[in-house]
Amino acid sequence: MDVTEILGYFGAVIVGLVLGLIGGGGSILTVPILVYLIGLNPIVATAYSLFVVGVTSSIGAFQNFKKGRVDFKTAIIFSIPAFIAVFLTRRFLVPMIPTEVFSVGEFTVTNNIFIMVFFAIIMLMASISMIRNRKDKVEESSHQNIQFNYPLIALEGIGVGILTGIVGAGGGFLIIPALVILAKLPMKTAVGTSLLIIAIKSLIGFLGDIANLEIDWNFLLIFTFLSIIGIIIGVWLSKFISGKKLKKGFGYFTLFMAIYIIYKELF
Repeated sequence: MDVTEILGYFGAVIVGLVLGLIGGGGSILTVPILVYLIGLNPIVATAYSLFVVGVTSSIGAFQNFKKGRVDFKTAIIFSIPAFIAVFLTRRFLVPMIPTEVFSVGEFTVTNNIFIMVFFAIIMLMASISMIRNRKDKVEESSHQNIQFNYPLIALEGIGVGILTGIVGAGGGFLIIPALVILAKLPMKTAVGTSLLIIAIKSLIGFLGDIANLEIDWNFLLIFTFLSIIGIIIGVWLSKFISGKKLKKGFGYFTLFMAIYIIYKELF
């Protein structure tokens, strides 16, 4: 086992740690870790990411459920269209991406480059979402007075499901703002509910890959186990660490990673 592989396994713990602390964002690290440190093909990496993130998030969701921080009604309304979209995307859309997507002069954009650059664009969106100062307390005073916009929640579920299917990220950076703004959930409840939604749609999406890929279960289960250790530590640390400051710091790190991926893949 070389140094990069050891760093990859250590990264699995970091993925869980970040998920436990801020309810999202950790999944955005999984694909780069699997591709650049473990050395997996990007299509395989996005599939493995769905399993790792799905199982890890389910542990985090259960821990939040015990604290009363999961809104099941909202989770179901968001999850049903999301997991249908992610399953169909993984089962049919991703296998349809050609080996050579397009060419510009002598430069050919392969499916691997396309997925990684698209993933980096999603990371840029995630970093902006995490760096911006959202007024998370606004929903506390209006929670009982405003009707929940469930049709829009379901519609965003479809959009997040498609993105999740393509890049293998949980989409917490999109889900949490939707739950706060559209469902008027308190921030801590939005984090717990987000983890449940991420768990459901990621694992359903992974089922769409089983027929298309040969899964290395030994590696996948070890990587996932390390990520579970991370999320257990992260949920515990969330009692002592300011989630807002951590989220902004992680946002800048995600921004750096996105720029690095675009540079590495295109230049």
